[in-house]
Amino acid sequence: MFAVLSSRRKLFAHIVALLSMVWVAACEPVALGTTAGGPSIDPSEPIAVALLVPRGSGNAGDDTLSDSLEKSARLAASDLEGVKIDLRVYGTAGNPAMAQQAALQAVSDGAKIILGPVYAESANAVAVAVANKGVNVLSFSNNSTIAGGNLFILGNTFDSSASRLLRYAAQQGKRRIAIAHDGNVPGQLGAQAIQKAAATSGSTVVGVVDYELSQTGVIGAVPRIKEMVTAGTADALFLTANTAGALPILGQLLPEQGVSPAEVQFVGLSRWDIPAQAMELPGLQGGWFALPDPTMTAAFSSRYQEAYGTVPHAIGGLAYDGVAAIGALVRQGKSNALTAAALTQGAGFQGTGGVFRLLSDGTNERGLAVATIRDKQLVVIDPAPKSFGGIGF
Repeated sequence: MFAVLSSRRKLFAHIVALLSMVWVAACEPVALGTTAGGPSIDPSEPIAVALLVPRGSGNAGDDTLSDSLEKSARLAASDLEGVKIDLRVYGTAGNPAMAQQAALQAVSDGAKIILGPVYAESANAVAVAVANKGVNVLSFSNNSTIAGGNLFILGNTFDSSASRLLRYAAQQGKRRIAIAHDGNVPGQLGAQAIQKAAATSGSTVVGVVDYELSQTGVIGAVPRIKEMVTAGTADALFLTANTAGALPILGQLLPEQGVSPAEVQFVGLSRWDIPAQAMELPGLQGGWFALPDPTMTAAFSSRYQEAYGTVPHAIGGLAYDGVAAIGALVRQGKSNALTAAALTQGAGFQGTGGVFRLLSDGTNERGLAVATIRDKQLVVIDPAPKSFGGIGF
């Protein structure tokens, strides 16, 4: 730690205190000695945590990501008080078979819990390999289709974003929802998440249009999207596309073809502020999308930069979250701190991107902010919640 704290360091010092504190719901005690769904540990001893990263794949991007995940995890371990984490890092080469071998070796080496891998297929292979060994897996994936059993995902899910946005839209009187989605698997899963969230928010889905993810497919879908919005008298148009895919084209062509953002609210399931240049696109001005708590994210980025002299990878903070959550649970001094029951306690944890909690089905719920783009700048229009209250927020 540095001898003199800057104002940013003071902010992060406060956040570190939150990150290392777990809020346990009074109605959900974890009984001492229960080991179902996880290992029994000795909280007074260093806890062996295996970190599985895609290092060794030959892909420079994987190596960069691996480096950021490891640094984030070590930063979290150094920030913990009263808990010792024995972090052991294993490369998977981004390969399911090698990930499985690494996981088995980690458990043989004494790992009590596994952080990672990143990719869904590898995470699934790892969870299957260690399921009968009483070890839980906290993957960095956001693919909810792999979650369940001893496999939990830490990445922000379509369900979290869709639920947050549909609730906010309903509060603003936008309850007639049209959906336009990529025809690939992510697009289909995104559309399903929007439909599910619409049902729970009291909104009505008035139409759904899918399109082939190609220039011809996207351009050809614009008249169909316009017809859907008009015929269904939609007041919100949800788009699953991201800035690296169909979103720039849709953002340009829809207003040109008469689907005016002034009459129907554009809402994105992906982030519209990444890369920053996307915020200059005229068609994205005024659109709504969800994102992690910017204050928490900026504080973590600042802390990471001061420690390592560079910015963290976009999902690097997930490794910090995982280690911090493990440390918070172990600090309670219970032998069952890393069981499924403990990991899924309802009050959740404070993470680098805001409050989050793991759910019994292996997915997660994250407290997200709602933002818009105004004059080419990111503007938060509804802050992220600071805690969970009852069911949801």
